[in-house]
Amino acid sequence: MTPPISRYPVPELKDLPEDIRARILEVQDKAGFVPNVFLALAHRPAEWRAFFAYHDALMLKDSGSLTKGDREMIVTATSAANHCLYCVVAHGAILRIYEKKPLVADQVAVNHRKADITPRQRAMLDFALKVCLRSHEVDDADFAALHAHGFSDEDIWDIAAITAFFGLSNRMANVTGMRPNDEFYLMGRVPKPPKDAPARQA
Repeated sequence: MTPPISRYPVPELKDLPEDIRARILEVQDKAGFVPNVFLALAHRPAEWRAFFAYHDALMLKDSGSLTKGDREMIVTATSAANHCLYCVVAHGAILRIYEKKPLVADQVAVNHRKADITPRQRAMLDFALKVCLRSHEVDDADFAALHAHGFSDEDIWDIAAITAFFGLSNRMANVTGMRPNDEFYLMGRVPKPPKDAPARQA
């Protein structure tokens, strides 16, 4: 028997407010399934709206020098530090897809200093993990180190805000016992063959 996706009641899609249902159906159409976070947090619709509004402001923005892969890398590394299974599995899957690197999510989650990433990304994660675990120690030297890798002050705000936002997400996922979708575990691990590749013969 499959365990429940949350310790709290999970509403039926048909019973959700129209705006939330429409967003979830849009995600389902794009991904092929509904990530459990969308259903689990819908237990409180007003908070769901606030959560995903801030999520989108941080993760979908086009300004700044952080790529979508960089943003998912921050989430994966800091979620691992917070022992959040849901976010490591879900965002690790997205990270593998964006970076086109089947190994990167596991590497970053376990030890980003040994991961196959750029020195710039390593500096980014050094700072993100400091914000995650020791934000009271952040000082001007941290900004200078990131400036040396081409990050602006606004980029540094983004790194900190993503880390802080997912600190909230990690804790709610842990408290609710949010279960990652099985689909996430395999996403991005095996490269897809080119569309024009010949069909394999039996």
